[in-house]
Amino acid sequence: MRHLIILLVLFAAFVSDAFPQLTIEECLEKARNNYPLIRKYSLIEQAKHYSLSNAQKAYLPQLQVSAKASYQSSAVEIPIEIPGLDIPALHKDQYMAVAEANQLLWDGGGIRSQKRIIEARSEVEKKQVEVELYAIKEQVNQLFFGILLFNAKLEQNRVLTGELERNHVKVAGYMENGIANAADLDAVKVEQLNVKQARIQLLATRAAYVDMLALMTGETLDGVSFVKPAVVLPDVPLLNSRPELQLFDAQNNLFDSQKNLIRSGYMPRLGLFVQGGVGRPALNMLSNAFEPFYIGGVRLTWNFGSLYTQQNDLRKIEVDKHLVNTQRELFLYHIRLTESRENKDIKRIRDLMKDDDGIITLRENIRRAAEAKVSNGMMTVTDLLQEISREDAARHTKAAHEIELLMAIYQLKNTLGIENYNNDYE
Repeated sequence: MRHLIILLVLFAAFVSDAFPQLTIEECLEKARNNYPLIRKYSLIEQAKHYSLSNAQKAYLPQLQVSAKASYQSSAVEIPIEIPGLDIPALHKDQYMAVAEANQLLWDGGGIRSQKRIIEARSEVEKKQVEVELYAIKEQVNQLFFGILLFNAKLEQNRVLTGELERNHVKVAGYMENGIANAADLDAVKVEQLNVKQARIQLLATRAAYVDMLALMTGETLDGVSFVKPAVVLPDVPLLNSRPELQLFDAQNNLFDSQKNLIRSGYMPRLGLFVQGGVGRPALNMLSNAFEPFYIGGVRLTWNFGSLYTQQNDLRKIEVDKHLVNTQRELFLYHIRLTESRENKDIKRIRDLMKDDDGIITLRENIRRAAEAKVSNGMMTVTDLLQEISREDAARHTKAAHEIELLMAIYQLKNTLGIENYNNDYE
């Protein structure tokens, strides 16, 4: 007994490995990771890193080198004569080479504001990518549940094939008893061929869906079993997880950072400087010799030119924020409309499903009664085939309603931005 249990466990593990299963959550994750746009995240992060590094380097000493040579029409002269003192006239050709180093001490918060803008703009770009990536969820849902629908149709096709095979045997027996004729048997064969053609079409369409989903996920899905999730409605709307709302928030944060940069534009700048060079004349304007020199000190600059445009710049940012908030309200408005419509669709499908089992049961009873009538010569085989088709249609309708309900629920979750789908599966 112990060896039998071990063999069963090993066989179950082998079957599990041989036929891997795939859930809708795994599909969504694989499709997201395979989407080419996902690579933009690393590029945005790299660009942010370089921009922040450049902004930080404004605190490094800034070195500037300049040189000039000039000729002037007149030079400085002393219009008095001092006995015993010969003061030569300055040369009209003059030369100067200067190297200057500046060290920023305080810039009024400008660099800090620039760094915040860089981070805020990077966040906006990431959220824009998230919005684009979110759009692929609907495509994955359509393909995944489309495959589940074809699986259900193929199963019903298999059941109908067995039913027609059973009736084929019965009609052949009726022929021997003189109740049916060759035309009746041919009618059953025609239905069998129709079902066979339908299966070929279903398999081809399902294969096309699987191929498209394989392209989106970047994986081979041949032989994969697609897991049907349980019917579980979302509990609480989580609209704040929609990437569009996060994008609006990121845009507003960028506007706030831009305001801080504008305010820092009219603050004073404080720094150290040192100059060194050689010139003729140098600092001594009465010397004709090439002489080295240096100057060092503290420099304070205050530019009030930005005050002319500051209010307009701030008002423009407020207008931009108002536009973003209007877009946010419009987005929420459409989300609420979509949510209401999707909830009504879910209720409609559930109401329809209440009668599916009853209809199937009644169709089964009618088909059995038709079979009995055919065996007693009270009904034709053609009428029986019609009843079989109606029973099959009822089963197809039930299967379609089940998948349609799942699609509607997941579409609602997608609308509300619920990332953590339930992990219950049938």
